[in-house]
Amino acid sequence: MKTTQENIFSSKTLSYFLQLADTMNYTQAAQILGITQPALTQQIKKLERTVGTPLFYSVGKKLKLSDAGITMLRTTHEIYDLLNEATDEIQQATSSNIGEINLGILSSIETKVIEDFTIELYKRNPDLVINTLMLNRKEIWEHLENNKIDLAIMYLPDESIKNWKPYSSKKIVTDDLMFIHHNENYKNRNKIKLNDSKKHPWVIYPREYYLNTLLHESFKNCNIDFPKVAARYTNPDQILKFAISTQLNTVLPKSYILGVDKQKLSDQHTWITEFDPKIKFDLSFVYRNNKNQIPRIKNFLDRFDAFLKEEDYFSRLEK
Repeated sequence: MKTTQENIFSSKTLSYFLQLADTMNYTQAAQILGITQPALTQQIKKLERTVGTPLFYSVGKKLKLSDAGITMLRTTHEIYDLLNEATDEIQQATSSNIGEINLGILSSIETKVIEDFTIELYKRNPDLVINTLMLNRKEIWEHLENNKIDLAIMYLPDESIKNWKPYSSKKIVTDDLMFIHHNENYKNRNKIKLNDSKKHPWVIYPREYYLNTLLHESFKNCNIDFPKVAARYTNPDQILKFAISTQLNTVLPKSYILGVDKQKLSDQHTWITEFDPKIKFDLSFVYRNNKNQIPRIKNFLDRFDAFLKEEDYFSRLEK
């Protein structure tokens, strides 16, 4: 059986190395990769034998990259960047109306406008296939880095990504968070201070979700303790239903609230008020540099802009 460097430096082996370098934990990396820990260890040892030196070392229970490991990590990223550039260059020669577009959407985002647009796009370009994935923030960045998605739709700014150099963004709309409550004393108020919003428990997004992080930062910047949290859900429909049923407070994006029946909410003793100051963020497309020059991606983005204007989507958000 051949054990050449070509086999050792396979895409699989390098992906195992990258996952271990990301988690610095054999057990966790193996679980993510869907393999056994001994299998992962064996692949890493083969890679180390090939380069002739350890790539990792342990300090107590913590795993660290050796100098050789740091070099291997940098070089592996450079290899993937070259492959991604080659893929993009090849794709730029393709038609704008055929092929596939892989779209990653942050799982907490209201998707109605995207669903309506992709239906309209299919009617115009039935040979253009849109593959949609609902992902968390970490998954989106991993998929972008590994060229598994062409476009991401997510909230910005995102402080979790430190190196923006390989990426570009295109704003879709500026959004802000709205306070949803059951206090009749506040129902006719246009705005509410953060400190007044914390008098009753909340139901909100999970801890690692962008909007949750944004909320915590807003309270921290105002030196105000965060409200007591009684429940967490990933979907805005779930959050709103739980808030109405339990009379708990919550916050949801204005883009989502625009599609909610305000009279029905009022009948259930539920009202919506803006924060003062507003908690604002952008809904944006994010993609690898020059990805928007690939004909079918450019066509997608241009058609999306036209669709928003034709359907007058989000116009109320800008008021």
